[in-house]
Amino acid sequence: MMSSQKHIVVIGSGVAGLAAAVRLSAAGFKVTVVEANSYVGGKLTSQDLGAYRFDMGPSVFTLPELIDELTAVSGIHQPFQYISLPSICNYFYEDGTRLKAYPDKEKFAAEVAEKLGESKESVYKQLRFSGLLYTMLSDIFMRQSLHKLSNFLNLKTAKAILNIGKFKMNKTMNEVNSANFKNPKTVQLFNRFATYNGSDPYQAPAIINIIAHLEHNIGAFAPVGGMHDITKHLHSLSVQLGAEYKLNTRVSKILLDGNTVVGVATSQGDIKADMIVSDADIKHVYGKLLDPHHSPRKILEQEKSLSALIFYWGIKKEFKELGLHNILFSGNGEAEFRCVFRDKKPYHDPTTYINITSKVTPTDAPAGCENWFVMVNVPHNASGKPIEYVQEMRKHIVAKINRVLNTDIEQYIEVEDVQDPYLIEQRTSSAGGSLYGNASNNKYAAFLRHANFSSRIKNLYFCGGSVHPGGGIPLGLLSAKIVSDMIREKEGKA
Repeated sequence: MMSSQKHIVVIGSGVAGLAAAVRLSAAGFKVTVVEANSYVGGKLTSQDLGAYRFDMGPSVFTLPELIDELTAVSGIHQPFQYISLPSICNYFYEDGTRLKAYPDKEKFAAEVAEKLGESKESVYKQLRFSGLLYTMLSDIFMRQSLHKLSNFLNLKTAKAILNIGKFKMNKTMNEVNSANFKNPKTVQLFNRFATYNGSDPYQAPAIINIIAHLEHNIGAFAPVGGMHDITKHLHSLSVQLGAEYKLNTRVSKILLDGNTVVGVATSQGDIKADMIVSDADIKHVYGKLLDPHHSPRKILEQEKSLSALIFYWGIKKEFKELGLHNILFSGNGEAEFRCVFRDKKPYHDPTTYINITSKVTPTDAPAGCENWFVMVNVPHNASGKPIEYVQEMRKHIVAKINRVLNTDIEQYIEVEDVQDPYLIEQRTSSAGGSLYGNASNNKYAAFLRHANFSSRIKNLYFCGGSVHPGGGIPLGLLSAKIVSDMIREKEGKA
């Protein structure tokens, strides 16, 4: 090992931290990943309950080429195995309406026309709008820093600025969707994509419709061994490239010499570093790891994203009408979002998401059984205290499932576990258990996330869902690319 090799400490091993470890190790840096938990992956982890296996966190897999790119960057011949889903999601409404979303646009438009009475052209128009947003904005806002002036001095940015009127910046997501569709059920379907970054479609800007493009214009996918395979794959690549992992090791302080990082203090002793890449929630970093005068108060005080209440149920029955992804809609979407975001309370008739990986990976449940990941959106836990509404919400969720699926689900629950905002924060240090850092509930919030580098502290970088470009697996992976590109360019390894 060359004595001149720069040492980079990565704080946290969420998907962005893992991706950063792959990229930086492949670029020739010495990388040490420091993780407080006994496992890697952050929210993207797994657990077994009896004979059932559950992915604990993110469940939707899009843009698989980002994983393929990391494999290529590593230079290791270890292909990541995934499949393309023939259908994206099964939607269920309280009045008995059922709809299946397809990645084939013509097939999906025909389904919406038949089940919801919309014109096919309205569906095509919606997907064209999502596609336009992605084509014009993805390279500018998702794949580079927004905090470097040089990134705006190019033709792509100029073209986007010239077309800014097409982005409907002064309208909310719901306003655009309501103008395009006549059936509130269709509006509710497309509004739900706001929850992919923990936001409210009645406040979030219309550009959040960009998210629908990933599923409906590109396609939805599933890792062959479940979402936790992403964690295992990236961890394996980074270890083979020489990255070192220190588990059960909590960072207590980022060490500085003046305004330059020199290492981290941990529960197992100090670790020297030339650079630090933090995959921890920025509120945790500024609140716990740095002195207060470093804090960017305006960003830290922004509204936090949604959190989640999740039940993991081993179900001793197969439900043929369900697929990998299933949504049981609230009877009143507007009232639900108002309750969660403005009243800061869980809603009594929650939109309920059921993810069943045994539909794709049969070994995740015994024969004739299914592993249900049952999630509803709830506010982040601003109080910091243990959650008191879990059992009340469980009753509402069970009642909803029984109504919509015409069943008695309690009799089939064989094993059970639960995760709520308080537990999410305990396990991942995310502020109040918020899943995506700050919400995007105004037309500027999506663009004013924390930068991928510190302007006050030299050699301190940030990746993960609480910073630019945002939350979710694809954006987390892209944040790691942005950071590694910055470091490689600075160190002459670009």
